Amino acid sequence: MRETTPPPYVTDILSKLEQAGFAAYMVGGCVRDMLLSKRPFDWDIATSAGPHEVTPLFRRVIPTGIAHGTVRVMCGKTGVEVTTFRIDGEYLDSRRPESVAFTGDLVEDLRRRDFTINAMAMDLSGRITDPHGGRKDLERRLIRCVGNAEDRFEEDALRMFRAFRFAARLGFSIDPAIFDAIKLLAPRAAALSAERVRDELQRMLLSNNPELLEPVFSLGLLDGYCPEPAPRPVFLKNIASLPRLAMFRWAGFCAVLESQGAITSTSAFLRLLRLDSKTVRACTRGMHLAQQPLPTTPVGWKRLLSENDFETVFCAAAASDAVLRTSNIKAVRSILRHGECFTLGRLAIGGKDLEGIGLQGSEVGRVLRRLLAHVIEQPSDNNRDRLLALAQDIVSGVI
Repeated sequence: MRETTPPPYVTDILSKLEQAGFAAYMVGGCVRDMLLSKRPFDWDIATSAGPHEVTPLFRRVIPTGIAHGTVRVMCGKTGVEVTTFRIDGEYLDSRRPESVAFTGDLVEDLRRRDFTINAMAMDLSGRITDPHGGRKDLERRLIRCVGNAEDRFEEDALRMFRAFRFAARLGFSIDPAIFDAIKLLAPRAAALSAERVRDELQRMLLSNNPELLEPVFSLGLLDGYCPEPAPRPVFLKNIASLPRLAMFRWAGFCAVLESQGAITSTSAFLRLLRLDSKTVRACTRGMHLAQQPLPTTPVGWKRLLSENDFETVFCAAAASDAVLRTSNIKAVRSILRHGECFTLGRLAIGGKDLEGIGLQGSEVGRVLRRLLAHVIEQPSDNNRDRLLALAQDIVSGVI
């Protein structure tokens, strides 16, 4: 595999730690992504230095988790998490260890991680430490737990979701042992916060493989939100064709769930998952529109856009595309790309122009709405002189 290289600010942190006499490595997802020739989103460093030994070495350090050995070294506006090698104590809340013990052993630190592909370390020279076979699993395109899968999921139940999220994002298969462990431990997912579950689902929805949400349902991980039968993967796969924007993917997802009888209310489902009010509103309204016949012509879409906000119409188009494999988003995008008028704000004249020819009060609004209806059908008439002439005709009763 061809590897990418870390940015200078990351190598600078590694160098300063090594120069101070400490071991330091890039760890976790950034190593995985570099080995996959992907640019990492985040950079994490593990070191033999304690947090109070790291802090004096750098200009600006934020103590984000001193008790767990973590500080954030700021490089301009970018932060890098630097964490002391540690051994986690017992997990009682299926999320965080009750205690941690710092250690000088990198291999012990890697032992506490979730999946083998996230349990590798790379030093400044590019040498890989891989005690659990993560590099081999990258080559095999396999998601496999570090050690016993049941142990990892008992430590943090969210890892059951994360297994599918990584598989969806990377297009990897999942070790059968993970499925066996989830069948036993799925009820533990009920104790997870809705926000953590929502974030994992959203990452899956934004991947190229949203059909991997089907086993998340069928294994019972979402029983607290959706106890009905799981949606069929073929419909979930359609979500991948939607724009990679969270709101529109949620709209398509809810449309699939409703069409398959997995949920009865988009609004209730999204509120349970603590989605923001804007997304809940747009998806709910979009679902309502999508349950009626949607336009088949540009004029029809412009009328719909004139009567509803942009997000609602896009959510309606996304819902239809996900369930019926239509091309409604493409149609809406075409209208936006051509810049045609479908709102009062896009008319070439406004209220002051109409007041200038003697109109007053509610008459101004009435005429503007008539002009908008005309321009939606005749977009070439959207110029000031033509619209003023049409306004005169409307007032005089000619049209």
